[in-house]
Amino acid sequence: MVGASGDGARLLRATFVHLPGIGPATEAELWRRGVRDWTSLRSVAAARGIPRAPPDRMEAALAASERALAERDAAWFGRHLPEREHWRIYPGFRERTAFLDIETTGLSPYEGIVTVVTVHGGGSTRTFVAGEDLEELPAHLGRFPILVTFNGSRFDVPFLAVTFPQFVAPPIHIDLRFVLYRIGLAGGLKRIEATLGLGDRSGVEGVDGLQAVRLWQEYRRGSRAALDRLVRYNRADTTNLEPLLAFAVDELAARVGPAPAARGPVAAAPGAGG
Repeated sequence: MVGASGDGARLLRATFVHLPGIGPATEAELWRRGVRDWTSLRSVAAARGIPRAPPDRMEAALAASERALAERDAAWFGRHLPEREHWRIYPGFRERTAFLDIETTGLSPYEGIVTVVTVHGGGSTRTFVAGEDLEELPAHLGRFPILVTFNGSRFDVPFLAVTFPQFVAPPIHIDLRFVLYRIGLAGGLKRIEATLGLGDRSGVEGVDGLQAVRLWQEYRRGSRAALDRLVRYNRADTTNLEPLLAFAVDELAARVGPAPAARGPVAAAPGAGG
């Protein structure tokens, strides 16, 4: 398996769809023929060529890929890979990934406010609270080139963009809701956690979004215990994203990625000869 365990960069090195002349079908055919990393692709391209890919363009793209990986430039892969395939970036850049979830008092940023936000990544988990340190969130999040949310492309990020007019989201956004949908898992976050048996909600079992609003209201009336419970709930929503993404990456890698290497010589590139 080439997913979140083992050599994290292996999945990126096995990725070709960002290279000239290679789409999903050609990538899959290259994998089938035993071409499973940039080194073996370079050998095949030099020997037989890749259809619709001039050798100089292919070499330049391969060199740029290797340089971006060596320089830990996740954003480069974000710019060159189709958005649908951004999940492939995560295993090679786990330490530069921020998992995020927000709590609000409403469904619209024009009718409610952000109350609590947790960012989990880079070896720490930090929660920001409105009225205390929420204004520090954009700078903290700016340390990360990869953002992971659940339905954040439709809720969290637009809400934060209104709350902080100068907010700039990380260049790569992996919305786990849609990644999980690709492997047949639909519904809300808690439902998927229960289906997979992943995540930890100790101490906040049964808390949902509506109760989170009530907890904030109780805190505003003077209950610090209510804020503590709200923070625990928000942190669970955030930290539970990490094992879910790891599971999804491994599943997708197994389903659509290259099969384990077979013995024998690497075959010619598709369409490049007999």
